[in-house]
Amino acid sequence: MARIPAPESTSAGPAYEGRLLDRPDEEVVDQGIAFDLRTLVSRRNALSLLGLGTGAAVLAACTPGTETTTASATASGNLTEIPDETAGPYPGDGSNGPDVLEESGIVRRDIRASVAGGDPVPGVPLDFTFTVLDMANGGVPMVGAAVYAWHCSAAGLYSMYSDGVTEETWLRGVQVTDDDGAVTFTSVMPGCYAGRWTHIHFEVYPTVDDVEDSSKAIATSQMAFPQNVLDATYALADYDGSAANLAQLSLATDNVFGDDGGVHQIGTFKGGTDGYVATLTVPIDTATAPTAGGVPGGPGGDRPS
Repeated sequence: MARIPAPESTSAGPAYEGRLLDRPDEEVVDQGIAFDLRTLVSRRNALSLLGLGTGAAVLAACTPGTETTTASATASGNLTEIPDETAGPYPGDGSNGPDVLEESGIVRRDIRASVAGGDPVPGVPLDFTFTVLDMANGGVPMVGAAVYAWHCSAAGLYSMYSDGVTEETWLRGVQVTDDDGAVTFTSVMPGCYAGRWTHIHFEVYPTVDDVEDSSKAIATSQMAFPQNVLDATYALADYDGSAANLAQLSLATDNVFGDDGGVHQIGTFKGGTDGYVATLTVPIDTATAPTAGGVPGGPGGDRPS
């Protein structure tokens, strides 16, 4: 299990990294999402003072190899809003059973292990960045928004829902957009399960204070993966069965991306099977009402999402 950080003793009471605990009688990991956010912001500021940041970390992680570029996120020079998509039957946001967004520790970059700790899930390393743009204000970066991302494991399992992993919370996390409107997660390449093209789900909320209420999401969508990246990944042992499942599908026939072949949702990928870096631009028009978030069929329902 991961080591639980110990609080520091100060004259004003127990603290962690110089910040007084909101709940002094509880562990550091049980301080709540507001305390998590202050810790995240403090660390981000420290990186800025050192001349580092999210962009630098992503560039450092980039390795030579496959590069697949996404289709343009513009239409006739104007931003095209990211398509609304279903949150699927396994959101973990309280809209269909369990709610990981109520757990302290969910605000985190590295989502490979459960929130409470434990071993990271196996798989090809993946750092993915979403850059959220505010279309209602001229396409400027949306600063301070909260992005909740989740996806299946290399074996095609969803924590909190799939048999044998209902007590796990891996491959789920929240990040808050920086001055560039960007959030980055450290994860693994997801597998392909029967009936769906490989994807990552995400929801965008106005602020981190809104994430405990899934009805406050201002966008719900999915990032699609390019086939050449998947073909290379699914040749590896950790992804047994994924290649056969993918062979039954295409972006054009997928029940989510099939409307337009995922043209505005395919990530840009760099790297190879020793590690990928992916990016996706996420334009959001807050002047329009979000239309996604439904649960088609529920857990084990009649169509995977």
